[in-house]
Amino acid sequence: MTDAERRFASQFNEGADVPVQVRAASVKTIGGYAAKFDRMSQNLGGFKERIAPGFFNYSRSQGWPQVLARYNHDDNMLLGTTGANTLRLDVDSVGLTYEVDVPDARADVYELTQRGDVRQSSFAFYADEDAWDQDDTGFARRTLISGRLFDVAPVNVPAYLDTSVGLRSLATFMHADPDEVRALAAAGEVRKLFVRTDSAPTAPTFGGLIGGLPNL
Repeated sequence: MTDAERRFASQFNEGADVPVQVRAASVKTIGGYAAKFDRMSQNLGGFKERIAPGFFNYSRSQGWPQVLARYNHDDNMLLGTTGANTLRLDVDSVGLTYEVDVPDARADVYELTQRGDVRQSSFAFYADEDAWDQDDTGFARRTLISGRLFDVAPVNVPAYLDTSVGLRSLATFMHADPDEVRALAAAGEVRKLFVRTDSAPTAPTFGGLIGGLPNL
């Protein structure tokens, strides 16, 4: 799982709240949006990111195989699975939604959600295809085009994002040394990769790509 990545719905909603909510009381169901399409993320550590509307198409076409819902992504806090139909996933024009029937052993998670203490949602994935360009300010921008979902989770507080996979993807796209890309990201200077002045191959900037991606 070295290429696994994790994102939080609020990071793609321009600072607005995207709460996980109680959906039903009879079977203790909670849910919400785990991801939203076409929303530019905050700075993820040297680049920004958006999710194309077709990103989850493969997982959906396969029936969402082996996707788990785990509180805080903790293996010891399993809430439901698609295999048992205790976790249900769907995609609408806004993004990826989930509903999970919380077991009696995790009644505290339901109560914390009901009280509003747990408000965030997260999803974990493998990116199979992405694309890179720059926004209007020259900031590096990644578009997640297709991938595989393996986890959704209600979480207390979004944790530190591990962006190493994204930066490695950028290094491959730019034919650059990964250590150089990580150093530029740490310094907030990833945009320099798009205006290389040395003899390294220059990758296309894909001007206008973001607005013109198909709904895969």
